[in-house]
This record gives sequence, structure tokens and C-alpha cells, in this order.
Amino acid sequence: MFELSGKTVLITGSGRGIGLTLAEGLAGAGASVILNGRNEELLVEAVGSLEKKGFRASCSVFDVGDEKQVLSAIERMIRDHGVPDVLVNNAGINIRSRLAETRLRDWQRVLQTNLTGAFLVSREVVKGMIARNGGKIINICSLMSELGRDTTGAYASAKGGLKMLTRAMCTEWARFNIQSNGIGPGYFLTEMTRPLEADRNFNAWITARTPAGRWGKPEELVGTAVFLSSGASDFINGQVIYVDGGLLATL
Repeated sequence: MFELSGKTVLITGSGRGIGLTLAEGLAGAGASVILNGRNEELLVEAVGSLEKKGFRASCSVFDVGDEKQVLSAIERMIRDHGVPDVLVNNAGINIRSRLAETRLRDWQRVLQTNLTGAFLVSREVVKGMIARNGGKIINICSLMSELGRDTTGAYASAKGGLKMLTRAMCTEWARFNIQSNGIGPGYFLTEMTRPLEADRNFNAWITARTPAGRWGKPEELVGTAVFLSSGASDFINGQVIYVDGGLLATL
């Protein structure tokens, strides 16, 4: 039921961090993975690390927020690998500032990457999924799809929009046997969040605020990703599964 052998998975923003962890986890379940990002050197290194572990991996270098790059890259990818069975929209950035001080270019950059990028890549990939009558789309949402926090206004707006984009995808594409769902990570230890963990006050707040009493580990997202990529989730659509140690469940 959770077998992914013979499946091809495209994961955006997967040269490192959570994206690369998801790629390794999905490859471990049998999938061939296509990594994406803007840094070719980083992607080639990541592909090499997966291949050394015996996994099938390749990469596609493009900016998810650039329509021309997305169009040409997806066309080339489909020609070389076929239509992906699973698309994981993971690419995302955060530029912290209070809303009253946020520059328009920073606001636009955050939304372009986190929200518009997911729309652009999905729009091109789903055409082949519709023609095939089947596919899976997983949008990496966030706690910020539900909650706001000081200095994360642009990010929360983008991730809240991504939650609603997930539901819009379900509404339009479920009739074609395409399941569109989201994963909402809580606070996970990554290269980007290590400085937050090192902040004694912030770390104390997170561990106290999270019922599990700790940060998440990136590999703890893999099971949910495998589930949503597999036949086990064929009648689940338009949902966001929060993997947050219980943070959203309690005040």
C-alpha cells in the first residue's frame, strides 16, 4: 500500500534541508526522485549523495518563480523522464520583517517563491497528470498556514494562500484522480533554524509551547510524505496534515 517503486517524484527546493530529506525518504520507498533548485552545484552534490546510497536520482535546475524557466524545465523533464507521478512543492523562503516595515520587493519575492512557484509548477505538471488520469500533489505548507507570528507576515500570507491553493487544486482536479494535499511542519531543526535553537529564550519558548516538548527532526516528515505519495491516500484530498508535535492542538 505504501510502495513507490516505479514512481517518479519531483521535489522542488530539494538541494538541502527538508526537501533533500524528503527526497531521500521517497527514494528509500522505491521512487525515482528529481531534485530541483537554483544552485546547480548544490543539486549535483545532492544527487551524488543519493546515488551513493543506491537511490535513483537526477536534478533539474530552475527557479520555481520564473514562468519561462518553469515552462522550459518541465517540458524538458517530461520529455526525459515522463510526467511525474508525484509533485512535492517544497521550495520556499522567508524574509523576516514587520508588516509596516516590509519592502514591496521582499513581499513579492516571498509570495513569488512560496505561493506563485507552487502554482506555476503544478499548472505545468498537472496537464500530464490529467491526460494520464492520475497523480499526487503535495504542498509543503506550515504552521503559518494557520497562525501568525511577529515578523512573519509575508511568509504567513504565502503559506496561508498555499493551504487554500491546495483546496482549489482538489476542487478542480480530484475528478481526474489527482489527490492534492499538504503537509504543515511545525518547528523542525534544519540549517535555517539552528540559529533559533541557539537562542536560549526562543528555544525555551518553542519547547514549552510544543506539547511534545521538543523540535521536530526532518526525517519525521518522511512518513507523511510517503503516505500522501502512495495508494494509501487515494481518497484523501484537499487536506493539510500538520506534523507539529501537537502545537496547533493547544494554547
